[in-house]
Amino acid sequence: MRSISLALFLLAAFPVLAATPEELSAWDAQYEQKRGDAAAVKQLDESLKKALEATPDDYEVLWRAARIRNWQADGTTDAKVKKSLGKQVWELGDRARKVAPDRVEGHYFAALGIGAYSEAVGILSALGEGLESKYNERLDAALKIDGMYGRGGPLLAKGRYFYKLPWPKRDLGKSTSHFQKALSKHPETLRGWLYLAETLLADGEEKKAHEAILKVTQGSVGYDPAEGRRVQEWAKPVQAAIEEKLK
Repeated sequence: MRSISLALFLLAAFPVLAATPEELSAWDAQYEQKRGDAAAVKQLDESLKKALEATPDDYEVLWRAARIRNWQADGTTDAKVKKSLGKQVWELGDRARKVAPDRVEGHYFAALGIGAYSEAVGILSALGEGLESKYNERLDAALKIDGMYGRGGPLLAKGRYFYKLPWPKRDLGKSTSHFQKALSKHPETLRGWLYLAETLLADGEEKKAHEAILKVTQGSVGYDPAEGRRVQEWAKPVQAAIEEKLK
């Protein structure tokens, strides 16, 4: 009882402070400007992990921790690593959305975490685990709050959902529609053009797919250098597949 009383006294006397605006700005700058460097990503991840240990319910730290883990999950081809990171993003996003259900970030990153986890275990396995409804619950909430968050991120995720689903759930028309809606506001987003190109190719629209993929390969990465360079690398085999179809 004494130890509990002492702990409560210490918490009252020395309350744990949330992350400062300066810390948040520094983390955002590091994410935007340096996440193409593995060492910088590790450093940022560790900083956010320590911040969460001190303030586990700080919304601003929770969603930023989910964001950097999602960046890592998005970039790995190792299924085991992607599964682990995806689950972490999912859990961090869920914690964030419980703290602030009216904010978009928690819902959005929770959905992306489920998506990464599903890719790692396989879409059919994910459907068997009942993850489709969980994914849509979170993503649809993000779309309702702000579909254009993160340069149309929720719209891109929904379009990718319709592309990734197996037949007969797959809907390439809806996939295209979501990508076009995001790109109408954010034409600089190379990921949107890449996803659109892949959907158009799957839909037998090789010429339109070629036009879309050129937006990626010839586009500027200035809007987000780390993201842009990553997507341009992903675009190379897609462009080759499109050009093969056009022969």
